[in-house]
Amino acid sequence: MAEAIGTFDQIVALAPRHEAVLRALRALALALHPGLVEVSRPGDRAVSWGWGSKKLSEAYACALPYRDHVNLAFYRGADLLDPEGLLRGTGKAMRHVPLTAPEQVDAPAIRALLVAAREERRHALRLDAATA
Repeated sequence: MAEAIGTFDQIVALAPRHEAVLRALRALALALHPGLVEVSRPGDRAVSWGWGSKKLSEAYACALPYRDHVNLAFYRGADLLDPEGLLRGTGKAMRHVPLTAPEQVDAPAIRALLVAAREERRHALRLDAATA
């Protein structure tokens, strides 16, 4: 069965109290990767960003709103350098950073994690630097 693809605004509608954080994350993702592929999956309550639409192989990050925060999750976060110690989780690959305010998105460490995740996927997918 095909997965239902939605819109970014559908994800925001699932968690309106986190609209500012979600929009700040989206703006940062677009600024760091202007040609990114954004896929919103209302059934997963998530919006992902990457080099293609396949979340487990082409995407590198996603935003998942919860009741009290938004997780900025990295599909291969366990492999990322995290000098600030922001990443949470114990899974084999995925890690996340919980965010509660749009100002947190501006932190240099958040930017660095997104860039590192983008580059990890670019290398894994064997895309040349001109694609970036």
